[in-house]
Amino acid sequence: MLQHRFFRKALLSSIAPLLLSGMLVAQITPVSASDHGHHKAHAKFNKAGELARPANFREWVFIGAPVTPKDMNNDKPAFPEFHYVYIDPVSWVHWKKTGEFRDGTMIAKELVSVGSKSSASGSGYFPGDYVGPVAVSVKDTKRFAKSSNWGYFVFGDDKAQSAATDESCVACHKTNAAKDMVFTQYWTVLRAASPKK
Repeated sequence: MLQHRFFRKALLSSIAPLLLSGMLVAQITPVSASDHGHHKAHAKFNKAGELARPANFREWVFIGAPVTPKDMNNDKPAFPEFHYVYIDPVSWVHWKKTGEFRDGTMIAKELVSVGSKSSASGSGYFPGDYVGPVAVSVKDTKRFAKSSNWGYFVFGDDKAQSAATDESCVACHKTNAAKDMVFTQYWTVLRAASPKK
């Protein structure tokens, strides 16, 4: 018991000067997502105006997974079946502060098949395998001013497979998206995090 008290007293006396000087505090200060180099999301374009496929987008913030199953869409939904949707971390932080999509926002969507319609929890639609392609939208008020500030790209592999500002994407988002060309009506995570209720 005496040894324990002595050890505790010795420990406190050794770290007290460090606490007072701020040395330990500096080492345990939380680091925001935007401070991590591999989390910084910057859209990169080639000379043709094509977007480079974002690396590690599955490590971005997951905002939703709506499903348009084949058996409810005559076997031909426009985007079968699960839509896994992510927003880059820097834009996520900005969204939480402002309820707005910053210039540079990237949102990625990939498709996943329905793998099963039953599980231990009951009947329903359960994810299967990735079926691609990956679609990425980018907000850039200068580059895409003519298409309501957003560009749309589709990736089948590591290269852009379609030109930006696909007119069908622009028209659909302009007509149906709830906020700033984004389907926020389907993304509960975004709505819950926005300071604008």
